[in-house]
Amino acid sequence: MTATRYDRRMYAVMNDRRAAAAYATAARRRLLVGAHFALTVTGAGAWIATVFGPGYGPAVVVAVVTLPWMVLTGMLNGSTRGLLELRGRMLDERQLVERDRVRALAHRITLWLLVAAVFGTGAHGVLTDVALRGAVTPLLVGVLAAHWMMPLWVAGLRVQDDLGDDES
Repeated sequence: MTATRYDRRMYAVMNDRRAAAAYATAARRRLLVGAHFALTVTGAGAWIATVFGPGYGPAVVVAVVTLPWMVLTGMLNGSTRGLLELRGRMLDERQLVERDRVRALAHRITLWLLVAAVFGTGAHGVLTDVALRGAVTPLLVGVLAAHWMMPLWVAGLRVQDDLGDDES
């Protein structure tokens, strides 16, 4: 299958190296993943509080963290050269294998997160007399957010440093 104009444009965006200094080293990528994780937790928690809690104060937090979250998402996608965002026809064989590995590892991490959530809610139900109905939906929203972002976080942590021009 041939690349479309959209494919070529997304490839160019994902491989734009102008911001490469921000994610050139593993330490910087770990910092980006950590910041993205923190913004995701903050935003998802504030959204949950807005929807399931009283008042609309947390909605302001959602609005404030959205722009930096989007910028960090773009930086992480750039650091992986679009590994998770580009269509398969735009990736070489090595990238396709790496994308499969990233997705498999993210899936295993999310599985254990779900197992912990099930045991946590079960223990909460056994140890307390509080109804779980109010806690289950927010917990599921949080796990959904983790499931959605986990491949990007794993890819950001697994990506290798770019070789310099003189190291080929």
